[in-house]
Amino acid sequence: MRLPDGVHRMIGLCLVGGLVLAGFLAPVTVGLGWLSNKVSGSTDPVSAQLVGKRVSTGLPLVTTVLDRNGALMAVLSDQYRLPVSYEQIAPTMTAAIVSVEDRRFFEDSGVDVRAALRAVLHNSVGGSLQGASTITQQYVKNFLINVVDRNDPMAQQADRADTLARKLREAEIAVQINHIMPKTDILAGYLNVVEFSGNIYGIGAAARAFFETTPDRLTVPQAALLAGMVNNPTRYNPYTHPQQAMGRRNTVIDSMVQNQSLSAADAAVAKAAPLGVVPGGPTIPGTGCMSAAPDAGFFCDYAVRYLEQAGFTADQVDAGGYTIQTTMDPTISGTIKNAVDKNVAPTQDGVANTFALIQPGTVSHQVLAMVANRSFGTDADRGQTARNIVADASNVFGAGSSFKIFTTAAALETGKVGFNSTLPDPSSECFPPLKVDRDTRCYPVQNVQDGPPYPDPISLQAALATSPNVAFVDLEAKVGMPAVLQMAERLGLRRTLATSDAGGTPISDPADPLSKNPQYNQPQSQYFQNLLSFTLGNSPVSPLEMANVAATLKSGGTWCPPDPILSVTDRNGRPVQIARPPCQQVVAPALANTLLAGLSQDTVSGTSATAARAVGWTRPDIGKTGTTEESKSVAFIGAANNYAASSMLFADGSNPQELCPGPPVHLGNCGNGAFGGTVAAPPYFQAMSQILAGQPDQPIPGPDPAYAEAGARAPIVPYVVGQDSAAAQQTVQQAGYPVALQQIDSTTAAGRVVGQTPQGNADPHTPITVFVSSGTTPTG
Repeated sequence: MRLPDGVHRMIGLCLVGGLVLAGFLAPVTVGLGWLSNKVSGSTDPVSAQLVGKRVSTGLPLVTTVLDRNGALMAVLSDQYRLPVSYEQIAPTMTAAIVSVEDRRFFEDSGVDVRAALRAVLHNSVGGSLQGASTITQQYVKNFLINVVDRNDPMAQQADRADTLARKLREAEIAVQINHIMPKTDILAGYLNVVEFSGNIYGIGAAARAFFETTPDRLTVPQAALLAGMVNNPTRYNPYTHPQQAMGRRNTVIDSMVQNQSLSAADAAVAKAAPLGVVPGGPTIPGTGCMSAAPDAGFFCDYAVRYLEQAGFTADQVDAGGYTIQTTMDPTISGTIKNAVDKNVAPTQDGVANTFALIQPGTVSHQVLAMVANRSFGTDADRGQTARNIVADASNVFGAGSSFKIFTTAAALETGKVGFNSTLPDPSSECFPPLKVDRDTRCYPVQNVQDGPPYPDPISLQAALATSPNVAFVDLEAKVGMPAVLQMAERLGLRRTLATSDAGGTPISDPADPLSKNPQYNQPQSQYFQNLLSFTLGNSPVSPLEMANVAATLKSGGTWCPPDPILSVTDRNGRPVQIARPPCQQVVAPALANTLLAGLSQDTVSGTSATAARAVGWTRPDIGKTGTTEESKSVAFIGAANNYAASSMLFADGSNPQELCPGPPVHLGNCGNGAFGGTVAAPPYFQAMSQILAGQPDQPIPGPDPAYAEAGARAPIVPYVVGQDSAAAQQTVQQAGYPVALQQIDSTTAAGRVVGQTPQGNADPHTPITVFVSSGTTPTG
């Protein structure tokens, strides 16, 4: 006779359940011993992660970003969690969770034999799989969902699947960890990993978010509410479903009475209490750099990206529980923010004003401020932008004549000019093309007149102060584009020159129609190899990198990456080493000082003098203004004392137009647009006057005699901080100089190398100067 299907199902499940659960369906002393022996020889990988782990090890934790004074800038979190130990959890909370979730928790073996048998019998007769999970099993399940598989939705779905196989695996792991972990650690682990609602995980964060308290101070009604929420965080959310939350809370209180952890009288008082959650909550800190203060968002974003480029993954930063102390100076940053907001209002349509400030040095270039009239965010109506317009090559219209710094540096290094040289400077010129197959027409250039005509010829220092276009394009043609572009990269435009001339990542996909346009498919370092317009600064540029160019010159020609990080410590307070790019001596100190001297007249008699006088500025400094042809971008690059800065304004909207001087600075067709000296320099002098208040002046070095006149010079081979003489020799050879190191002076850390220079040099025996440093200030 054929048995009914239901009987077959019952027999089959009983047989399977009997085989697998024999350990805890048999007498406890025999069955659990059998299961213990069975699992001890094949430890589950999840069990290995759980066993012996206390409080926070392995859990996603909040990363905090601090300014240089230790004040909070931002919180980064994948899961908002504040881990606590068992001793930091109030008895009311442990009693509530045990009473409602697992009354026999402190006696069971990780699985509840009676509950498991009841579930198997229920399921065997056709009911849905009934829960029989202990707190230990729930710990395993939540650890899988919220930790192990948190970035894998498919795996999380399997972790939640209502299947016998999944429950049996949980039971197996629960028995394993129950044999090794104290019950108090298991309970604390569960309360630290479980989700309460939204992005709130763990009892520490829940106590703070719902009641603005700590877990050790939770009252009975507070603890009961939180204990009730873990069953279904959405259904029992006290803000969205207060009635359901109240009912569930009171059910937990009743269970505490039944479990003899609360008297009936105290339960009555607790049930009469209101929910008591913080109004308008839950209160959790804003997550991510967009939640930072208006003067800190771009800095925070740059610091995070800096760490990711140093080898940290995005997940490590967001969930690693690190403490990141940045170099941001909050006083300086606030001062600059006020200056740029006064210059251009945050909500001014289509106009961005960025400002970056860096502290020069020979072993580090610490970033002190990265601000703009915009703030880092997604609310355009409030003047926010989701792009890092300070760090990225976001100024797509360029920095104008400030790029003449690179032409001048390359010309000084190659001997095309000296500090005392004069430059031919007719009012206009049409320069022969550098490459016939690019453009057979000449390149027309004229000087922009905003006053008396430029002298012809003009001194190099006067040219740097007043920026005649013809003189510098002529000089660029004589030096050659490769040397100018290499100089720009050496002095600091690393990311800038890696972007395309359109301002984005070069397009490598041949299927993209723009890939055939060199403006889009080539980095600027390649695109401008044959275009003399580079020195006029009409290409995308990073405001931060332009500030770092000034820092490189102020550091005696030592380039260091703009560094936003003071320190990183892990969740246990241990320092974390950061793979920082090494500093490099990119030009000779004598060249750097000569160029500083050449740039020292802009605020005295040059294009920014009016803005400087407006605030009573008399300090010795360097400065270089820049204005693009259509005034869609203007810039001022400056440095004084131990600070180097860039202030840039550019059109940043969907309909870019000419910048018109204010107040307020605005877009339009004003006929005589804004200039670097009229709208980019003022916020620099206003901010720097306050930042330098009370500090003594630091003089600008004079020109080095070696660079006084034009003529052949010894090429400089850049060194890397920390090189010894053998490494220096290798650097020289890798740079194309097949030579041997002749002498190292240990006192000055400078050496001379004599040998054959690269092919194409007119003099095959020109001496080559090499700088070697063990990490101290280089000389040579």
